[in-house]
Amino acid sequence: MRLGSPDPGLAYPAGMSPSARPHPRSREETSAGGLVIDLSGRNPQAALIARAGRDGELRWCLPKGHVEAGETFEEAAEREVEEETGIRGRVISALGTIDFWFTHDTHRIHKTVHHFLLERTGGELSDADVEVDQVAWVPLAEVVDLLAHHDEQELVRSGADTIAAATNLPGSA
Repeated sequence: MRLGSPDPGLAYPAGMSPSARPHPRSREETSAGGLVIDLSGRNPQAALIARAGRDGELRWCLPKGHVEAGETFEEAAEREVEEETGIRGRVISALGTIDFWFTHDTHRIHKTVHHFLLERTGGELSDADVEVDQVAWVPLAEVVDLLAHHDEQELVRSGADTIAAATNLPGSA
């Protein structure tokens, strides 16, 4: 068989060329989460989580996790936010989707994370989840500066109008 020619025994999804076929040691993962805000006080706040990096430094991020079988992205976001922060929230609006690649053990993983804006409906801030090192209420105006990941910073920045409209606040993010 000539190098680069398609293997007649393999089927490819519609629109996928043989050269774009996933590597055997790669996999897809889908998660959901978001920015949960508390509007009950004078200054709106968002619940963020922190995880320690390999260097031991805390990195603040938006709560998120795997979508379970049978769940919508919105249901997964509400469940994951509550599991990781202790805060119950109701999805108000979509904020956007981030996708990235990383390596775990011997696998390359392509992860897609669906983010939503959620309004707090109850619960108490808690870092009881084993995947979380700290949780905190952060003034909404400081969220972008505290987030460790550039893609999450951009997501919140680009969602500023959505956040302002949903919270009835002028330029809140």
